[in-house]
Amino acid sequence: MVIGVPKEIKDHETRVGLTPASVQTLRRSGHEVLVERSAGEGSSLPDEEYVAAGAVLLDDPADVWNQADIVVKVKEPQPAEYDYLRPGLTLFTYLHLAPLRELTQRLLDSKTTAIAYETVELEDGRLPLLEPMSEVAGRLAPQEGAEYLEAAHGGRGVLLGGVPGVAPAEVVILGAGIVGSNAARVAVGTGAHVTILDLNVERLRKLDDLYHGRVTTLVSNPAVLEEACLKADLLIGAVLVAGKSAPKIVTADIIRKMRKGSVFVDVAIDQGGCGETSKPTTHSDPVFTVDGVIHYCVTNMPALAPRTATLALTNATLPYLKALADQGLERAMHNDDALLLGLNTYRGEVAHPGVAESQGRDWHPVEL
Repeated sequence: MVIGVPKEIKDHETRVGLTPASVQTLRRSGHEVLVERSAGEGSSLPDEEYVAAGAVLLDDPADVWNQADIVVKVKEPQPAEYDYLRPGLTLFTYLHLAPLRELTQRLLDSKTTAIAYETVELEDGRLPLLEPMSEVAGRLAPQEGAEYLEAAHGGRGVLLGGVPGVAPAEVVILGAGIVGSNAARVAVGTGAHVTILDLNVERLRKLDDLYHGRVTTLVSNPAVLEEACLKADLLIGAVLVAGKSAPKIVTADIIRKMRKGSVFVDVAIDQGGCGETSKPTTHSDPVFTVDGVIHYCVTNMPALAPRTATLALTNATLPYLKALADQGLERAMHNDDALLLGLNTYRGEVAHPGVAESQGRDWHPVEL
């Protein structure tokens, strides 16, 4: 098969869909790999390494898209790339379609087969292609929140770890999954006082055992959630329902009551955000303020650490990509239920129930 790797064009997105080592693996299986020139430079992966691995470099992104059987990306196609979508093309990338009606419609109209990293799901419910970026985003969330808590950015001027004789910051994390547990790891390391909420008692129990009481764990309900948010200096939204829009558990009323100069980092923004006041932002313009609360809602946080993120992502995606290329789309999905669950659009129809429910569309399950 011919596999295409275009350069990412989303704001400050410097990750890349394949590393030179991944290219070498695919070439050994007999596949051709087309890489847009300079696609890997933002992740410190120069063109020379791709050429040495056997890739063909192309200058025009249109050539990459038009010649490829499978296009491998990091982020969802941007409007400038919509015209590249076509029948017979398989797109393998993060999509987060639930809040993106226009992109969904373009995928359907073009009859592009779209497999979303974030909905590839194992039998135990794990999301193996989302996990590495959730780990990166979770660890970045306290760092970014700490920066915007500084007075120079309009924050309360609170140091996460405090100093002797002065209490540390209150960090509240909503969700104890991959993002939340990684955010807790970094926040605890700074010396902050960390509270983490979840509906799953087993997740909370594991964190309680891990941190030996250094993290306060709470089973979430509306009253407990509001009380926790109102004491937060830094609030981190780490709520996920695979394929669906994130539930809006941080209401506008809660935001209105929170401390002025506090920071809300909504990591769930890729799926629409878990705050009623959240809206997507970019690395060029990352924050906005609502009722005195600074909102950080960047939809591609891991791009802040592109080399680490690219290596972690491709470690996870390569086995699935190789299966698609070696076996073909239908056989690969027939042989792997996790990959089948990753299918979002197929032959002009919505193939994932979460996307269909979030957008009020018909769901057409694919049977192979």
